[in-house]
Amino acid sequence: MVLLNRVAEALTGWTQKEAVGRGIREVFYIIDERNRQPIPDPIENVIKTGRVIGLVNHALLISRDGTERVIADSGAPIHDEQGRMFGAVLVFRDITELQRLQEEQLKVAKLESIGILAGGIAHDFNNLLTAIMGNIGLARRYMEPQGKAFERLNEAEKASVRAKDLTQQLLTFSKGGAPIKKTAAISELIKEIAAFALSGSDVRLELSLPEDLWAVEVDEGQMSQVIQNMVINADEAMPAGGTLNISARNTAIQRMGALPLPKGNYVQIDLKDEGIGMSKQQLARIFEPYYTTKQKGSGLGLATAYSIIKNHGGHITAESTQNVGTTFHIYLPASRKPATVRKKPVREKPVRGKGRILVMDDEEIIRAMLLKMLTLAGYHVEPTKDGAEAVELYRKARESGQPFDAVIMDLTIPGGMGGKETIERLLKIDPEAKAIVSSGYATDPIMSEYKKYGFSAVVTKPYSVSQMEETLRSVLRKSFGSSG
Repeated sequence: MVLLNRVAEALTGWTQKEAVGRGIREVFYIIDERNRQPIPDPIENVIKTGRVIGLVNHALLISRDGTERVIADSGAPIHDEQGRMFGAVLVFRDITELQRLQEEQLKVAKLESIGILAGGIAHDFNNLLTAIMGNIGLARRYMEPQGKAFERLNEAEKASVRAKDLTQQLLTFSKGGAPIKKTAAISELIKEIAAFALSGSDVRLELSLPEDLWAVEVDEGQMSQVIQNMVINADEAMPAGGTLNISARNTAIQRMGALPLPKGNYVQIDLKDEGIGMSKQQLARIFEPYYTTKQKGSGLGLATAYSIIKNHGGHITAESTQNVGTTFHIYLPASRKPATVRKKPVREKPVRGKGRILVMDDEEIIRAMLLKMLTLAGYHVEPTKDGAEAVELYRKARESGQPFDAVIMDLTIPGGMGGKETIERLLKIDPEAKAIVSSGYATDPIMSEYKKYGFSAVVTKPYSVSQMEETLRSVLRKSFGSSG
């Protein structure tokens, strides 16, 4: 005879009355999650051995309606007053939610581990890319736009930009790479990035983005990267064409449940494709760094998206059926502030600069590149490799009546004084000092909060000739007017 308590009735889907006369395997249908095969009957095992037994790992209880729950715990014999066994009790706990939380914690731990490595690699790589992109830009200025050499330089720059995108994905894993957020209308970002990513594709884009969608606080660059990665994945999953549907809606989470998110208002974004889909085993690993189901791919796209969304206080989930398609669900915290109106960038005409510039960087190749770049632009440049030297040069120049108009400094100087301490000392000498901080390392909050530390602007490595020139021109505009 099978006896069920109320919890067992709820988990199995059978009532006590319905369970009477049925076999134990019919009421308690338990399988091994890994191979989907029935596990040995725990009651039969207890009766046979007379001992307490534990369920195998990865045990799944299949309820009457097909719901699957991960369970744990044990079976034990029941004895009468004379010590004779006359039955067995099966005690199990629903650990589905616990297992899901443990899997989420493991994902986070993996991302943090790779972040430590990625931050250091990306820093060194970005220094090299800065020199490469800067010298390519300078070389193009020495030749006419026509000719094979100019074309080759263009191709080299394109390759450098692709390398820059890869290091940006690596930097996303760095522990201190905080997003630089502003309030934005996510629907505008989705429309722009999705349409661009699918340009020339056979995939049709369907958008369902309500006008009353709440604003969100995001780093537009990072969130653009998420949308682009997701759309490109969907496109590659539909080689023969199909439809990608992107929808969004306002949603409220009332309590902690299936999603590891606090209570509050969120914007939910759903991306549904009609692609080849994934198996259950593949789906379980898609957010792991360097795991990919594609022949060509770095395995960083979805891991990057996961990390970015987590750093924004959100969450991402996926569901997939092979030969049917995949759907991703993204949850981003809603903002109470109104979205910032996006302005179209205005391109300024190139103009020559003027002024004295102090350059501080520990990499000789970058100092040489900036010296050539800024000299050609009309500036007088003094390079130095260390913060202590920079402070002394700045002091002497000010005392001689020929002060520097701006300083470009690297944030991190191995074995020397870096940008943070250097700007503190310069501001004591000259409270009006103008400094641009530059770094290829994303683990320092100075890069996202540069003004708080006394810097006038920030340029992230690697940068192009025009990016540095535009930033320097903007910083010096107050000193020399719009022509400087």
